Amino acid sequence: MSPTAPWWRSAVIYQVYIRSFADGNGDGVGDIAGLRSRLPYLRSLGVDAIWINPWYKSPMADHGYDVADFRAIDPRFGTLADAERLITEAHEHGIRVIPDIVPNHTSDQHAWFQAALAAGPGSPERERYVFRPGRGPDGTEPPNDWVSCFGGPAWTRLPDGDWYLHLFAPQQPDLNWHHPEVRAEFESILRFWFSRGVDGFRIDVAHGLIKHPELPDLPPRAEPAVTGPLTRRDEIRQHLDHPHWDRDEVHEIYRAWRKVADEFPGDRSFVAEAWADTPERLAAYVRRDGLHTAFNFDFLMCGWDAKDLRAVIDDSLAMLGAVGAPATWVLSNHDVMRHPSRYGRTAARSWLANARYEPDGALDLDLGIRRARAAALLMLALPGGAYVYQGEELGLPEVEDLPESALQDPIWERSGHTDRGRDGCRVPIPWSGQAPPYGFSPDDATAEPWLPQPADWAGLSVEAQTGDPASLLELYRTALRVRREHPALGDGTMTWLEAPEGVLSFSREPGFVCVVNLSAEPYELPAHARLLLAGGPLEDGVLGPDQAVWLAV
Repeated sequence: MSPTAPWWRSAVIYQVYIRSFADGNGDGVGDIAGLRSRLPYLRSLGVDAIWINPWYKSPMADHGYDVADFRAIDPRFGTLADAERLITEAHEHGIRVIPDIVPNHTSDQHAWFQAALAAGPGSPERERYVFRPGRGPDGTEPPNDWVSCFGGPAWTRLPDGDWYLHLFAPQQPDLNWHHPEVRAEFESILRFWFSRGVDGFRIDVAHGLIKHPELPDLPPRAEPAVTGPLTRRDEIRQHLDHPHWDRDEVHEIYRAWRKVADEFPGDRSFVAEAWADTPERLAAYVRRDGLHTAFNFDFLMCGWDAKDLRAVIDDSLAMLGAVGAPATWVLSNHDVMRHPSRYGRTAARSWLANARYEPDGALDLDLGIRRARAAALLMLALPGGAYVYQGEELGLPEVEDLPESALQDPIWERSGHTDRGRDGCRVPIPWSGQAPPYGFSPDDATAEPWLPQPADWAGLSVEAQTGDPASLLELYRTALRVRREHPALGDGTMTWLEAPEGVLSFSREPGFVCVVNLSAEPYELPAHARLLLAGGPLEDGVLGPDQAVWLAV
């Protein structure tokens, strides 16, 4: 990694789901005060930056992704002054700060939407959103057949007869990005936060801003052009010209955003949450005049299979390399089942974009943790940058048995109680102690954590794992230290080495080899000068199933 290369090309960024990270005031909800108190932990972990899920003023219909004011901090989390102090203190610890930005929609309590409701059909205020008359002789049918990502129709009718679009909850009306006022407003919001020292933004639903101007019905899903059994890789490569996802015109917006970022010093950067059908479509977001990086969801959605993982890695590096962008690897986030619980199934299979992962079979958490340790070493050895979701370094599993009375994700209600939603990966993380709230809240807190923590998490806490050389936390700390110090790691290139089926082995110059055994058989390690790091105990230079090592050669 060149010392002059921008920081974001090789950064390890830690995702803070702020509601569930640390509760500073004892109300059961994580906040900025709690996050500030844990900055020394993040420094000791060795991350380069933190991405913070939305902290803006919000009615919390979707836990902050329904923003009422992009220039104000929600009182549950603190104040604007608290946010400014956090940015300053994080920088003092050598940690950059990347807030979320939510450009696809606002809250229905946003001043713009309230003005649109008051102004009535045909008004200029409604042109900032996607309002349409209904279909049918009396306008009682939705304008088209689009569906909400949270279940149910994507349209809600107002008493005045107009319908408005919401690709998510009804409390999240979609903005009209064909409107110049919308574009100007968000460029102003970016400058507001850049001027306060943030180092970049994670862009929510980056692929969804532009809708086909005629709002046509959804097209039928194209049949894959293959014969024989359908595989994930056959299907994912079928690009669909979709009326509201990943439309080419979206890139004009991000070219303008890139110019805004370039107005400020210090290599300010963007990372896109962009779900694309193919690596080629993803690469379009990160061309030299566009966004800087994009999450590699193909890697996240890939099963525990050496052939599939190698294909995803090759495709990603080839397509991103062709436009000069680094890869950005990720294993978990606040929207998907935690990967120890995905990998802890006999069939740890792949799944598709815009579909929910459905676990298959009983959970073997020991297996899941063993594979999670190997996956961490694989991810952190690959060229580019990486994201770590809070609690991933502790080996937290998905909480699959939350009582129905505790579920808060809007998906649960919108799906008619058929989809439990994403609460299971959002449970507050354990810091210390033997019982809930495990140090998440102050000792004198009277409020319970906003989601209940399992009774058996004491051994997973930061306190319990710190100093234990066999713990996953110490594996992450060591891996991040080695990654920072070794000249081969971070941005750059890699070369695959010969290995039997089920084993991934690659070198990075100078003098580094990563080996991951995804097979059911032990694998004798290649000749090496010394062992840098192992995901688990080794016996006589043999790498067991579901294990990984870093070697100096």
